[in-house]
Amino acid sequence: MKNIYLLCALLLLFFTPVTTHAQKKLTAHKIARILPRDTISVKNLQWWDSSRKRLVPVAIYAPAKVRNARVVLVSHSYGQNNMDCYHRYSYLCNYLARKGYYVVSIQHELPTDPLLPVAGCTMQTRMSNWERGAGNIHFVIARLKHDQPQLDYKSVTLIGHANGGDISMLYAQKCPKDITKVISLDSRRMPFPRAAYPKVYAIRSTEQSVDGGVIPTLAEQKKYGIRCVNAHCTQNDMDNTATDNQRKEISGYILSFMQAK
Repeated sequence: MKNIYLLCALLLLFFTPVTTHAQKKLTAHKIARILPRDTISVKNLQWWDSSRKRLVPVAIYAPAKVRNARVVLVSHSYGQNNMDCYHRYSYLCNYLARKGYYVVSIQHELPTDPLLPVAGCTMQTRMSNWERGAGNIHFVIARLKHDQPQLDYKSVTLIGHANGGDISMLYAQKCPKDITKVISLDSRRMPFPRAAYPKVYAIRSTEQSVDGGVIPTLAEQKKYGIRCVNAHCTQNDMDNTATDNQRKEISGYILSFMQAK
């Protein structure tokens, strides 16, 4: 059905004579009326960060209306340097794009990167991985501001799963003025910011424990307006492997966080 909508729009674009600015605006209005509101576009791009001499692959999920769209950056869980990790959250990215958000899923790991350490004090052994990921986020925000100045950069949300949540929490602590909200999908290592801004949210799994000091105490959650909820899924079931019910629950929680004042 959507293919039919798109075909009609293209036919209208190419076969309607347009000679004036007013006619161009009218044609665009006709196309906007034909296309369904939940139509999104998906692009896979290979961005190059010249300052770090680093490739940063991204998948962009753009809503039908881009102007003033709020920005969401998604960071994947650790994938042992596999290059498809940023595609593993397409259910969530598509869902948010259809709700009007401009979503960018970032590939943080490259085959040439060191593997994530599994032994020792994670705050020390994994910090270089998190710092590199925070650098990716910083680069992507700057690139978006250059390429898509019409987006709403007063509303930037980070969503990170597991190790991607650790990356997002580190960025929230280092650059709090760059973002408005940060959402953890069962991250367990990097302590959450103890601050009223940016707003902090977390979706916890059913089976994973967290390192000491990561999750704010109940008193801290109340003081800073931090919200933590429990989902009916394991940590590994928060990406595309989630069932329909799990996807619905996770997406619902995230949308409620996004819409919260």
